[in-house]
Amino acid sequence: MPLYEYRKNAENRIPFSDPDGLRLCTGTEAVAARILEQASGEHTVFLDGWYGVDWPSLKAAMEQASTRPLEWIPTASLFQDAERLTAYRKPFIGDDPSFGRANREGSFEQVLDTARVRELAEALSRPEDRLRIVYGPAAAVPQLREVGGLCVYVDYTMQPMLWKMWGGELSAFEQTEAEPGFNWKQYYYCDFYLLLDQKKRVLPEMDLYVEAVDPENLKLLTQSAYQEMIDELVKQPIKQVKITQPGPWGSYRFKEIYDEIPGLENMAWNELAGIELSILVDLDGQATLNIPCQNAMQRPVAMVGEKVHKTWPDLLPLQVWLDDGYFKDPVPYERGSMPIHNHPDSAYNARNFNEPLGRYETYYIVEAYHDAGTMMGFKEDADLEEYERLCRESNNLIEFDWQKYVKRWSTNVGDLFLIPPGTEHGHGGNQMILEMDTGPSVAGTEYSFFTYDFARNTWDDEAKSMTAPQMRMHLEHSFRNNKWRRENYVQEHLRARPAVVHGDGDTRLDRYSSISEMPFEIERFVFTKPMKHSTGGRFLQIPTLTVGKQVILRSLSDPSREVQLDFLQACLVPAGFGDYELISPDGSQVTVVMIRLKDHLA
Repeated sequence: MPLYEYRKNAENRIPFSDPDGLRLCTGTEAVAARILEQASGEHTVFLDGWYGVDWPSLKAAMEQASTRPLEWIPTASLFQDAERLTAYRKPFIGDDPSFGRANREGSFEQVLDTARVRELAEALSRPEDRLRIVYGPAAAVPQLREVGGLCVYVDYTMQPMLWKMWGGELSAFEQTEAEPGFNWKQYYYCDFYLLLDQKKRVLPEMDLYVEAVDPENLKLLTQSAYQEMIDELVKQPIKQVKITQPGPWGSYRFKEIYDEIPGLENMAWNELAGIELSILVDLDGQATLNIPCQNAMQRPVAMVGEKVHKTWPDLLPLQVWLDDGYFKDPVPYERGSMPIHNHPDSAYNARNFNEPLGRYETYYIVEAYHDAGTMMGFKEDADLEEYERLCRESNNLIEFDWQKYVKRWSTNVGDLFLIPPGTEHGHGGNQMILEMDTGPSVAGTEYSFFTYDFARNTWDDEAKSMTAPQMRMHLEHSFRNNKWRRENYVQEHLRARPAVVHGDGDTRLDRYSSISEMPFEIERFVFTKPMKHSTGGRFLQIPTLTVGKQVILRSLSDPSREVQLDFLQACLVPAGFGDYELISPDGSQVTVVMIRLKDHLA
């Protein structure tokens, strides 16, 4: 599955002082030497970390830098046998080909071999001249850490880990060699939660933090420096590294707006803000670290507010996507449209996937081209039993006349569609959509139930053509979840309208109408002069610049805390950011569209 990163204007600069070079270290050789230096009075080093870390590269650098004999002990040797691990993972992987069940209560203690861990702990308690290095996920579990020694957490971000998974280069925690065909559900539904639970325990207790995304340029922070970095990061709006994906309706407006991304031929999905994205942190020009967004959730009250944190622990509950739909020359709807699909509510997600939140969605039309449209709801005279029968018979392999059943609405810039769970819908082509949703999963798992994709082939990123097999449908989930809403309901309830909350000629705040089951508000800021706003200490907000070249968000209490967004760029505004102003740098009129939770939820 192809996936690309876009890093332009993604750096978040924070104040950082390290005049003597004691808290920050960059370069793989220097990092290896610093770890060994910090371990000079120790007999043991615990190198814990996430999936995807290039342990052989770190081992080679430390071997070259060490003046002491090193004994390497992989954590893979500490886990239960393959049969027991398979049995443990089975309930979370399940038999559903597309979804699993989140292991939200998982921890490494459930899969480690107690006797092996105890035996290693006893061996480590006996001092030796050589330096023993326990490395891999779960290296710093409490049973081993109580022996004493240097604790290091080696971190890795989601996107390069996925590249390794798809390339057959990823190994599970009980393995020392890569596993071709690694089961992605094993990661998203089971192993992720063990890794996250361990990371949350280790980060507050570690001695050193290593960012290991580029194995040839590791970066190291001391515990105090790392915690200071996180503290400073959540005091300001946070930009993220966008990800882009070509797909079955891959379009071309994205390529006109943004600089060239090597290898990206077209664009279907583009994520602007969300839990699975990484964060670039510029330490006042001294170094730039690439860290997972989950690390910012170490400060959950600052990020999402106290009530949201208590309601959905570890969850960043909102996300923003950009869905392209531009073609220079006209194409059939079946080429330029998203699959017809629907999403589950919170009860469905909890019951079927053990997730804390459902997928509630909106489409805001950022740009509209000739014959722009959005698919939503069924026509009033549609035979819904016949539609279901045709979808099942087709299973996306046989074409049928979908327009006989699904309503396609003409659209223009500024239109907003509310998409509550169970509503049949899809990008209808010839427009650019800002998709603002809830994020149902701590792991960033997607919950869309595809019903029909026009029996078309999808994108082959190696051949650079639409020659890959058709997408898999989720017919059982789709029809079980479907609310069968028709066009009159969509017109009366889901085609939201903006009402002016306040305005003075130079500034205007619109709030779109909503329905009770939608958990968030969509607001639109239109201004030429600075416009004040606030998180109130309660709201995580995600603003996106939809009209204009640039916008600045600047704290009123500390003007040094600011972020500059480019056209169609979003950021996370932490709940603790407080009072701020939105500024058009050149005084031209700009538009910012924002998602936040409703008052009673935040």
